Amino acid sequence: MKIGIGFDVHNFQSGRKLILGGVEINHSKGLAGHSDADVLVHSIMDAILGACGLGDIGNHFPDSDSRYKNISSLLLLEEVNKKMKKKCLSIVNIDCILILEKPKVSKYFPEMKKRLSGILKISEEAINIKATTTEGLGFCGREEGIAAESAVLLK
Repeated sequence: MKIGIGFDVHNFQSGRKLILGGVEINHSKGLAGHSDADVLVHSIMDAILGACGLGDIGNHFPDSDSRYKNISSLLLLEEVNKKMKKKCLSIVNIDCILILEKPKVSKYFPEMKKRLSGILKISEEAINIKATTTEGLGFCGREEGIAAESAVLLK
């Protein structure tokens, strides 16, 4: 068994779509980033890569590479899943947390789990997503951005 953790953060930016867990969220701002800036998927990718001993997403998908400009993070997650499979590993479960004040995102969790499970070829029940606020503290509390943390267990 191998455990990995992943963390990501992006600040809000006007004029971009807000994508979390591969799902477009209705909000006035999106997240800034080279790709679609999906903090949830980025934290999952880092957790998987960490458990595999393969570094982090910056090693595999650098923001200096134009191939990844505005790319869907779900496509990158597919590549990470292939790298994990090459190591003869499979996901037991994933536990994720989104840290944000607004928007409220729990109604999107079923669709997020559906998209993630489809990419990773695992059961939706093997994925847990939750959200919390920081009670107005820090950059998330000031609604300047969103953070995400994920843990993954591989066998």
